[in-house]
Amino acid sequence: MRTIWKGTVSFGLVTIPVGLYTATEDKSPSFNQLRASDHSRIGYKRVAKADGEEVEYDDIVKGYEYERDRYVVFDADEVAALRPASSRMIEIQQFVPLEQIDPIYFDRAYYLAPEPSGAKAYGLLSQAMGDRNTVAVCKVTMRDKEHLATLRLRDGIFVLETMHWPDEVRDFSLDDVGIDEVPQPREQEVKMARTLIENLTEDFDPTVFTDSYRQRLLDAVQAKVEGEEITVVDSEEPATVVDLMEALRKSVDESKKRKTTAKQAAS
Repeated sequence: MRTIWKGTVSFGLVTIPVGLYTATEDKSPSFNQLRASDHSRIGYKRVAKADGEEVEYDDIVKGYEYERDRYVVFDADEVAALRPASSRMIEIQQFVPLEQIDPIYFDRAYYLAPEPSGAKAYGLLSQAMGDRNTVAVCKVTMRDKEHLATLRLRDGIFVLETMHWPDEVRDFSLDDVGIDEVPQPREQEVKMARTLIENLTEDFDPTVFTDSYRQRLLDAVQAKVEGEEITVVDSEEPATVVDLMEALRKSVDESKKRKTTAKQAAS
């Protein structure tokens, strides 16, 4: 696996040489745009919106829109001077319990592996953090951008997870979408909903979930490659249920059947 970044973890006066590796990959199917007549790829040109003229790359500058259609312009040297100082250090700022961090802050995950010379210190920090069940809050600079991040353990390997800054998380309330008050449910409805939650509660196993759309699309691609006709099936929209209590009863019944089937399969 190819490293995408190399640097050090700074833990007080201890430094740990590490490499950063991509932890996830996006497998969402994507389409190319083609000309219908001959299936040639569609390309795009850089054009000025004012007159439609094509613009050469050397004639492009960066502009920041401070008011609608009003910009301040920066040349390449000015932008370079504003970038964060090149840093190859993951600076641990503090240690906190993971449950204190709202998951909405998390962005992208990376594996962090030690260089051979840092393996001992890596193991030391790993064991010390594991014993305390805590995560490290860090700062790191990658791709000309400073990130807030957390450092946590996953199966004995550190995972660096970049985070959104606090002012990047939007405030939101139901008033924003025109809902002034949430109706108070009846006690019987709450009891039935809790029963449904209890019936659907189980240990999390990510391997039981699959991207059904991706699989259908890949199957359709293979069928087209092999010259088969694709049958389009209209998907049925779920019926609108007006009676909340009746919907809960049906859901509880279905969850009981599912639980019974799962127990029979396990035995």
